[in-house]
Amino acid sequence: MELFFVILLIFVGIIALLSIKVVRQSEVYIIERFGRYHATAEAGLNFILPFIDKVRAVVSLKQQTMDVPPQGVITKDNVTITIDTVVFYQITEPMKAVYEIESLQKGIGYLAITTIRDIVGKMDLDSTFSSRDSINLQLREVLDEATDRWGCKVDRVEIKDIKPPVDIRDAMEKQMNAERTKRALILEAEGKRQSDITLAEGKKQATILEAEAERESSIRRAQGSREAKILEAEGTADAIKKVADAKAKEIELVYNAIMNSKPDQNLVALKSLEALERVSQGSANKIFIPFEATKTLGSIGAVADVLKSDNK
Repeated sequence: MELFFVILLIFVGIIALLSIKVVRQSEVYIIERFGRYHATAEAGLNFILPFIDKVRAVVSLKQQTMDVPPQGVITKDNVTITIDTVVFYQITEPMKAVYEIESLQKGIGYLAITTIRDIVGKMDLDSTFSSRDSINLQLREVLDEATDRWGCKVDRVEIKDIKPPVDIRDAMEKQMNAERTKRALILEAEGKRQSDITLAEGKKQATILEAEAERESSIRRAQGSREAKILEAEGTADAIKKVADAKAKEIELVYNAIMNSKPDQNLVALKSLEALERVSQGSANKIFIPFEATKTLGSIGAVADVLKSDNK
């Protein structure tokens, strides 16, 4: 009896273990009953009927990545290149992902390969290198539309690498080096041209500044000479004025002295003879005495005699 209870307890435990299913986060279980789809067990504790219900598949709801094997693709200009691609996708409807296609990853891979060949086949070699974003966008749109009926959403498609043939790669490297050399020569010539222009502009500016400085210097010298002449003339005029003032003062003083002494006719005649004597001392001077002056001279002689007698 006790053995029976033990066996019963073990059987109940096995049934309980088979009935309880714990689903992890970001996963779902596809449950079948009698070989048909029954339910989708989401994250948490779930119960199923043992021996009747069966877990068909465990589907991850996380975003997944799939590397598409490198494929040889012929471009529009008949160049074979190798393209390496990666696809980012996420399952949105687990039931479709399990029942609508045998292998979701194989389906995405084959679809990606055929789409890449179709897109790149319409482009030339240079365009494939410069249009990666366009290729990625077209691939994503085609894959997302095609995988929608499989319960899958393609988020991104990225081209990891594009490898041309070795001979094409060598030719491209030579072309690139030639372009670099050409750009370097152009930049060097442009730099030299700019340098020559700058030097010419500098020389021109220096010549203009030098001419302006010489002109300014000439103007200042002329102004200085003019001001010096003006000052000199003003000094000469002032000196002449002062000499004239002194002469006038002298004459005024002599005149006043003469007026104060009240000279008579005889004194005036005597002074005239003294002046005449000084004039006649010059070797080149010739004196003409009018006849009428003889009377005056006689008077002067008499005056002289009187003065001498007075002095004695």
